[in-house]
Amino acid sequence: MSVLIQGSQIRQISLGTKVDRATATLPQTTQGALFTVTGGRVLLTSLVGEVTTAIQNQACNVKVTSNPTTGTDVDIAANLNVQADEVGCLYGITGLFSDALVGANAGAGVVPRNPVVLPVGTLDLVTSASNTGSVKWSLTYVPLDDGASVAAA
Repeated sequence: MSVLIQGSQIRQISLGTKVDRATATLPQTTQGALFTVTGGRVLLTSLVGEVTTAIQNQACNVKVTSNPTTGTDVDIAANLNVQADEVGCLYGITGLFSDALVGANAGAGVVPRNPVVLPVGTLDLVTSASNTGSVKWSLTYVPLDDGASVAAA
């Protein structure tokens, strides 16, 4: 049986363009850019992180923040304690700014039920401690402004 529509084409139609960020260590008690938005506003349709190296067994709150080039930072997900998260643990956002970053073990993850409008700037990960561990991230988006795009930071 032939496949007329590939999985990547279905994802593009339903969620928009996908951008992957290679695995990287957590920012160390600081704010670090995950993705860069240029050329205009975009509609964030999904954000998924996957732990590739287990997170150190010490308390560390992590949140996701929109860091605009002009204006004030906005947390798009509240703090989640990632202490001792296992390899394969999946992180995601619900799309409600008051909800914590969701981190489930390797069994499942979430995507936003409410897409998020991001301005020109960066999408950042903010940590409260210096923990070892690495996470790879994928984001999907639809440009709201002509010429808007997202790239891994």
